[in-house]
Amino acid sequence: MRSAISFLALMLVGLSLAGTADAQSRPQSRPSGSNKGQTYKWVDENGVTHYGDSVPAEYSQREQRVLNAQGVEVQKRQAEMTPAEAAAYSSKQKEEARRRQHDMFLISTYPSVKEIEAVRDTRLEQINGQISASEAYITTLSTRLDGLKQRSVAFAPYNTSPGARRMPDDLAEEMVRTMSELRTQNSALAQRRSELQNVVDTFDEDIKRFKELRTSAAARLNDTNRKK
Repeated sequence: MRSAISFLALMLVGLSLAGTADAQSRPQSRPSGSNKGQTYKWVDENGVTHYGDSVPAEYSQREQRVLNAQGVEVQKRQAEMTPAEAAAYSSKQKEEARRRQHDMFLISTYPSVKEIEAVRDTRLEQINGQISASEAYITTLSTRLDGLKQRSVAFAPYNTSPGARRMPDDLAEEMVRTMSELRTQNSALAQRRSELQNVVDTFDEDIKRFKELRTSAAARLNDTNRKK
């Protein structure tokens, strides 16, 4: 089983490398005389691709690709970017790296969808247990607060009768503490419910991605076998 997982991980790495190789384009034709040295490839403002021994000054800040004598891309020079574009590009690169790392984690950790579902269900059971405990505690706090409110109606300011006694300090303090704790617990309960939904959504995405990776790896394996 573990050897199968390792193979899938290697297949995933192969897919990543293949994607990189496919991104490297070759020109349909090269200008005469370019086989004696490097050739530059760039695109003008109209989307027309050009080749030459040098890049005109007006296109020097655009993306350029350097081709060797055989027309194979050997270097890619990014277009100059504004600070905002550079930040966006960096963020995109980090997100792509994170996604590749997570793909490797999925393939190397789980042998099947059933295993992912088992981990998910264990996590959900834990959170549901916390939610149930919070709900029970909130019910206890609410009952306690109701009792305190019933006691408080005999005192001012809830009792507006002339000569009504001031509420004892210990009763007022207990009401304040109980209401504060009730707010805290309700907030915590909302967070746990949000966490529960987040776990469901995250594992749904993981299961979907895992199936995609397995399908891609299987297709690549079949393609390799056909070529043998």
